[in-house]
Amino acid sequence: MTSLVSIQNFHGEAIFPYLRDLAQLRIEIFREFPYLYDGSPEYEKEYLQTYVNSPESIAVLVFDGDQLVGASTGLPLDHETDEFKKPFLKAGLDTNTIFYCGESILKKKYRGLGIYSEFMQRREKHAKSLNQFEKICFCAVSRPDDHPLRPQNYTPLDKVWNKFGYLKQENLRTFYTWKDVDQKKESSKEMIFWLKDL
Repeated sequence: MTSLVSIQNFHGEAIFPYLRDLAQLRIEIFREFPYLYDGSPEYEKEYLQTYVNSPESIAVLVFDGDQLVGASTGLPLDHETDEFKKPFLKAGLDTNTIFYCGESILKKKYRGLGIYSEFMQRREKHAKSLNQFEKICFCAVSRPDDHPLRPQNYTPLDKVWNKFGYLKQENLRTFYTWKDVDQKKESSKEMIFWLKDL
């Protein structure tokens, strides 16, 4: 990591100028296991527009010089899609009191330098500053241990998420559809939520 690396927070419409680079970064990083996401710029633009439209959103962006090398996002759960809200509503939880965290992604050479911790802290600080939320959450894809594309050295992030105070919620699950890199068609993927009290 060079001295030119900087981490900056953006909110709502201020995220818009970075949508193209953010979309490309998501497509690049999410091709890795466990997401194996074969993304398209068109879908990414539509998905990320949700963060632009929400004045209470946050995008923590990492730059090396003028190159975007990492990102972490979040917004009120109520501003997310029905797929993400449905399990909370079914469980009788008030989505107005929950802040949802999207991706935390970094190019490989910037990992292990403490930036992931910075992502967590900045999103939680932002959620607290809104004085509305009691809980903060994110979700992760569930893949079988014997998945054919699972790298031999792959280590799930469960222990890392536990370290930051997030607990896996087996009862909060949803399904999201995308095309895997080794598949010809889209398929539904199970997503499990992790929750933390603010």
